[in-house]
This record gives sequence, C-alpha cells and structure tokens, in this order.
Amino acid sequence: MTQEKTQSRPKSSDTRKPFVRRSGGKPGEKPGQRPDRDGRNRQHKQENVREFEQKILDLARVTRVTAGGKRMSFRCTLVIGDKKGRVGLGIAKGADVQIAVEKAYRQAKKKLIHVPIVNETIPHAVLLKSGSASILLKPAPKGIGLKAGGAVRVVLEYAGVPNAVSKILNSNNKLNIAQAALEAIAQLGETSRK
Repeated sequence: MTQEKTQSRPKSSDTRKPFVRRSGGKPGEKPGQRPDRDGRNRQHKQENVREFEQKILDLARVTRVTAGGKRMSFRCTLVIGDKKGRVGLGIAKGADVQIAVEKAYRQAKKKLIHVPIVNETIPHAVLLKSGSASILLKPAPKGIGLKAGGAVRVVLEYAGVPNAVSKILNSNNKLNIAQAALEAIAQLGETSRK
C-alpha cells in the first residue's frame, strides 16, 4: 500500500499550478488590497496606533430589567492620557467587554482636558465637591512625586503631572472620584487662563 501512494505523485510533465489560498479578497486581488466603492483597488490602511495610553478604572457587569427578562451588558470606565498635559475620562456600555472598552475610549477622546503644569506641579490648590465625591488637590515641590490614591492618582498620572498631593474626602465610588478629579483639573485650567 505504501508503494502505491508514493507512485501516485504527479509527474513533472504536469503543468498545472498548485492551488494557493489567499487570505481574504477575490481571485486576482493582491493581499492587503480591497476594492473601494468605486471599484478601484487601494492599499488598505492599517489601524492607527493609539496616541493615548489607557487604563481601565472600573469594569462592571450591569443588568437592565425589560419585559422579557434581564438584559446584561458591561460598563467600562476608562482614563486616557498622553502624559504630556492631556487627559480624558470615558464611560460606556457594551454587550461585550471589548465593545465597551472601545466605546469608552472614543468617548474619552471627545472629552479631553488640558492640564496646566507650572514648575512641574499644578498651579494652585483646589477643593471640589462633585456629586457625592469631594477631593482636594494641592501643588507639591519637585521630587515629592504623586501623593494621591485611587482614581485621582490614575487621572494625575495619565495627565502627566509629576508632583502633586491629593486627598479624597468622602466617597468610595471610583467613577464619581474620577469625574471630580477631572472637574478639579478643568477648574485649574479656567483660573490659569484668566
């Protein structure tokens, strides 16, 4: 039997080309090209490398009660920043974790805040109450670093503030604390423009 299998190989006189499977596209189409709506082949653009670093603050499974039962989804709270003075917060829901993260990233990009940095710290102290969260942000001398905890630390770190001191006064909710931190930073920006 083994001899029969080895003898049944195609002869060298066989001029047919071997079948080669291409990834996606139609026959005759070069790899990496897709026809546009007008029918022309153009090089397919790869996804842009993200310009902002991101950190998931909170990922929660949430349910909505409907007439047919409960509908489950995921809520993602995401902080993005370039560590050069821009920071944003996005909160979005999606049927899947990846969808929720993508939506939160897009939302955060729309709500970017510029952070004023003077002598490697924030310009002045701010005490802010937003919803149930109250936070205190204070400038710090060079070399102190970030003396902050929880969501405020993440926001300041991704904003690119090298030295600052903060205190969360009366809330444990990461979402509310992050929103309060961004409002405080926005307030810093308003006063520095005046």
